[in-house]
Amino acid sequence: MSDHLAFIQQNIHNAYMHFERKQWSQLRDNVELTLSEQDIAQLRGINESLSMQEVVDIYLPLSRLLNLYVEARQHRHTVRDKFLDSTHEKIPYIIGIAGSVAVGKSTSARILQALLSRWPEHPKVALVTTDGFLRPNQDLVARNLMHKKGFPESFDTKALIEFVSAIKSGDKNITAPIYSHLTYDIIPDQLVHIEQPDIVILEGLNVLQTAHDEPEQANRVFVSDFVDFSIFVDADTDLLKTWYIQRFLKFREGAFTNPNAYFHSYSKMSEEEAIAIASKIWDEINGINLEENIRPTRDRANLILKKSTNHQVSSVKLRK
Repeated sequence: MSDHLAFIQQNIHNAYMHFERKQWSQLRDNVELTLSEQDIAQLRGINESLSMQEVVDIYLPLSRLLNLYVEARQHRHTVRDKFLDSTHEKIPYIIGIAGSVAVGKSTSARILQALLSRWPEHPKVALVTTDGFLRPNQDLVARNLMHKKGFPESFDTKALIEFVSAIKSGDKNITAPIYSHLTYDIIPDQLVHIEQPDIVILEGLNVLQTAHDEPEQANRVFVSDFVDFSIFVDADTDLLKTWYIQRFLKFREGAFTNPNAYFHSYSKMSEEEAIAIASKIWDEINGINLEENIRPTRDRANLILKKSTNHQVSSVKLRK
């Protein structure tokens, strides 16, 4: 490793406060859990063993931290309105959650939505996944990008930027496309409506990535320019590949058996064939996307959740 690279990595390391799981859990500060076992079961991902203890140790302290950040932002807006002697539009607080395929970022997003919506200061919490801004399959085929679905160029980044910009402008009725993991495509003529929530959780592979500009655009724009607090859910690559294969096998026994499923043919494969296919997809698509586009954005996050076996968070890094 060169001295320059070592210097950069040391500075990145010094930019964060590091907490082992036990240390982090103590920052809960007696915040009560408002979710039941049934609630947690409904929030759990298809291949995750989310426990009540995980929510208490990791997500309650995180919800407390985020509540303090949101409260501070709301107070700042109150000060502004007092100074201007007028009331302006309510501007939602945007939390971005990024990470690899199969790392469990969708589950993290659902847990935080459930917990934050129970704080009295901000009961309205919207959750939006950037999957809705993937280009339709027909468009991807025309651009020869089906083999790069999930890569930055497979998203309609201009539409995503316009969406988060509208949120930050205080627009009252904003819509976003909806993506179906069953049909592996955007659902035609269906939209999710965002109507002035207190918080928007934006979850996806590309939340911390740079925008791919239209050729005629002179300036680069980042989705993260509009994000108030960003979280990166991380895990070692070998674990991620294992989780992806396990999830693929669960889908093979479940969602893929639906005749309308895009991957219905996979449900008829033997387990050995399915494992081989899942491993190939990881090695040729998701693993490459992780190393080239997703993991390089990790150190831009305000907070990093590092997972170990059984999807349990082993440590937390919080930017100073």
